[in-house]
Amino acid sequence: MVDESAPESSPVIPAALTTAPGYQVRRLYQAYLAAWVRAVDPTLTGPQFAVLTAVDAAPGHDQRSMASAVALDTSTMADVARRLESRGLLVRRTAADDGRRKLLYLTEEGTKTLHDSNRRARLLDQRLLAPYDPERQTEFMHLLTSLADHWEALARES
Repeated sequence: MVDESAPESSPVIPAALTTAPGYQVRRLYQAYLAAWVRAVDPTLTGPQFAVLTAVDAAPGHDQRSMASAVALDTSTMADVARRLESRGLLVRRTAADDGRRKLLYLTEEGTKTLHDSNRRARLLDQRLLAPYDPERQTEFMHLLTSLADHWEALARES
Protein backbone atom coordinates (compact mmCIF):
# COMPACT_ATOMS: atom_id res chain seq x y z
CA MET A 1 0.00 0.00 0.00
CA VAL A 2 1.31 3.48 -0.92
CA ASP A 3 1.03 6.26 1.66
CA GLU A 4 -0.48 9.06 -0.46
CA SER A 5 -0.05 11.60 2.34
CA ALA A 6 3.75 11.23 2.29
CA PRO A 7 5.47 14.07 0.41
CA GLU A 8 6.95 13.15 -2.91
CA SER A 9 10.69 13.43 -3.05
CA SER A 10 12.49 14.59 -6.14
CA PRO A 11 13.94 11.74 -8.14
CA VAL A 12 17.69 11.39 -8.11
CA ILE A 13 19.23 12.66 -11.33
CA PRO A 14 21.18 9.80 -12.90
CA ALA A 15 24.94 10.27 -13.17
CA ALA A 16 24.60 9.51 -16.87
CA LEU A 17 22.83 12.87 -17.14
CA THR A 18 24.83 14.94 -14.69
CA THR A 19 28.07 14.00 -16.43
CA ALA A 20 26.69 14.76 -19.91
CA PRO A 21 27.65 18.21 -21.25
CA GLY A 22 24.42 18.47 -23.22
CA TYR A 23 22.34 17.97 -20.07
CA GLN A 24 24.20 20.75 -18.27
CA VAL A 25 23.87 23.05 -21.30
CA ARG A 26 20.14 22.33 -21.34
CA ARG A 27 19.88 23.20 -17.62
CA LEU A 28 21.75 26.44 -18.20
CA TYR A 29 19.54 27.33 -21.15
CA GLN A 30 16.30 26.63 -19.26
CA ALA A 31 17.48 28.75 -16.32
CA TYR A 32 18.60 31.48 -18.71
CA LEU A 33 15.20 31.56 -20.45
CA ALA A 34 13.41 31.89 -17.10
CA ALA A 35 15.76 34.68 -16.01
CA TRP A 36 15.39 36.45 -19.39
CA VAL A 37 11.60 36.52 -19.14
CA ARG A 38 11.72 38.00 -15.63
CA ALA A 39 14.65 40.40 -16.07
CA VAL A 40 14.69 41.47 -19.71
CA ASP A 41 11.40 41.10 -21.57
CA PRO A 42 8.49 38.67 -21.23
CA THR A 43 7.54 38.91 -24.92
CA LEU A 44 10.82 39.53 -26.78
CA THR A 45 12.62 36.22 -27.19
CA GLY A 46 16.38 35.73 -27.23
CA PRO A 47 16.41 35.01 -30.97
CA GLN A 48 14.29 38.11 -31.63
CA PHE A 49 16.67 40.19 -29.51
CA ALA A 50 19.63 38.74 -31.45
CA VAL A 51 18.00 39.65 -34.78
CA LEU A 52 17.26 43.20 -33.63
CA THR A 53 20.86 43.53 -32.43
CA ALA A 54 22.28 42.22 -35.73
CA VAL A 55 20.00 44.44 -37.84
CA ASP A 56 20.94 47.45 -35.74
CA ALA A 57 24.61 46.67 -36.37
CA ALA A 58 24.15 46.10 -40.12
CA PRO A 59 20.88 47.62 -41.41
CA GLY A 60 19.89 46.68 -44.93
CA HIS A 61 21.51 43.25 -44.96
CA ASP A 62 19.40 40.36 -46.16
CA GLN A 63 17.64 37.78 -44.01
CA ARG A 64 19.94 34.94 -45.06
CA SER A 65 23.14 36.69 -43.98
CA MET A 66 21.46 37.86 -40.78
CA ALA A 67 20.38 34.28 -40.04
CA SER A 68 23.98 33.19 -40.25
CA ALA A 69 25.11 36.08 -38.04
CA VAL A 70 22.71 35.12 -35.24
CA ALA A 71 23.02 31.32 -35.56
CA LEU A 72 19.49 30.67 -36.86
CA ASP A 73 18.49 28.48 -39.76
CA THR A 74 16.84 30.34 -42.64
CA SER A 75 13.29 29.12 -41.96
CA THR A 76 13.49 30.10 -38.27
CA MET A 77 14.95 33.46 -39.31
CA ALA A 78 12.05 34.06 -41.68
CA ASP A 79 9.57 33.30 -38.88
CA VAL A 80 11.40 35.55 -36.40
CA ALA A 81 11.57 38.39 -38.94
CA ARG A 82 7.83 38.05 -39.71
CA ARG A 83 6.99 38.20 -36.00
CA LEU A 84 9.18 41.25 -35.46
CA GLU A 85 7.63 42.90 -38.49
CA SER A 86 4.09 42.19 -37.26
CA ARG A 87 5.03 43.82 -33.92
CA GLY A 88 6.23 46.92 -35.75
CA LEU A 89 9.87 46.46 -34.70
CA LEU A 90 11.33 45.55 -38.09
CA VAL A 91 10.73 46.36 -41.75
CA ARG A 92 11.50 43.86 -44.49
CA ARG A 93 12.06 45.35 -47.93
CA THR A 94 12.47 43.44 -51.15
CA ALA A 95 15.92 43.89 -52.70
CA ALA A 96 15.81 45.79 -55.99
CA ASP A 97 18.16 43.35 -57.71
CA ASP A 98 16.52 40.14 -56.43
CA GLY A 99 12.84 39.91 -55.52
CA ARG A 100 13.51 36.86 -53.32
CA ARG A 101 15.89 38.68 -50.97
CA LYS A 102 14.43 40.53 -47.99
CA LEU A 103 16.49 43.39 -46.58
CA LEU A 104 16.02 44.15 -42.90
CA TYR A 105 15.74 47.51 -41.13
CA LEU A 106 14.71 48.49 -37.61
CA THR A 107 11.75 50.76 -37.13
CA GLU A 108 11.84 53.60 -34.62
CA GLU A 109 9.94 51.35 -32.20
CA GLY A 110 12.42 48.53 -32.90
CA THR A 111 15.33 50.81 -32.03
CA LYS A 112 13.63 51.86 -28.79
CA THR A 113 12.74 48.26 -27.86
CA LEU A 114 16.29 47.13 -28.58
CA HIS A 115 17.79 49.94 -26.52
CA ASP A 116 15.54 49.22 -23.54
CA SER A 117 16.01 45.43 -23.72
CA ASN A 118 19.75 45.70 -24.26
CA ARG A 119 20.18 47.67 -21.05
CA ARG A 120 18.27 45.00 -19.09
CA ALA A 121 20.10 42.16 -20.88
CA ARG A 122 23.50 43.59 -19.92
CA LEU A 123 22.33 43.81 -16.29
CA LEU A 124 21.25 40.18 -16.51
CA ASP A 125 24.66 39.25 -17.94
CA GLN A 126 26.30 40.90 -14.94
CA ARG A 127 24.07 38.95 -12.55
CA LEU A 128 24.72 35.66 -14.36
CA LEU A 129 28.50 36.10 -14.22
CA ALA A 130 28.58 37.65 -10.74
CA PRO A 131 30.04 34.55 -9.04
CA TYR A 132 33.29 35.15 -10.93
CA ASP A 133 35.82 37.96 -10.77
CA PRO A 134 36.37 39.92 -14.04
CA GLU A 135 39.36 37.78 -15.09
CA ARG A 136 37.41 34.54 -14.62
CA GLN A 137 34.42 36.08 -16.45
CA THR A 138 36.65 36.73 -19.45
CA GLU A 139 38.05 33.20 -19.26
CA PHE A 140 34.56 31.73 -18.89
CA MET A 141 33.26 33.62 -21.94
CA HIS A 142 36.29 32.48 -23.93
CA LEU A 143 35.59 28.87 -22.96
CA LEU A 144 31.89 29.18 -23.80
CA THR A 145 32.70 30.69 -27.19
CA SER A 146 35.29 28.03 -27.91
CA LEU A 147 32.87 25.28 -26.94
CA ALA A 148 30.08 26.77 -29.08
CA ASP A 149 32.46 27.03 -32.06
CA HIS A 150 33.53 23.40 -31.60
CA TRP A 151 29.96 22.11 -31.24
CA GLU A 152 28.82 24.06 -34.32
CA ALA A 153 31.69 22.53 -36.30
CA LEU A 154 30.66 19.07 -35.14
CA ALA A 155 27.06 19.77 -36.17
CA ARG A 156 28.22 20.76 -39.67
CA GLU A 157 30.14 17.48 -39.99
CA SER A 158 27.06 15.34 -39.29
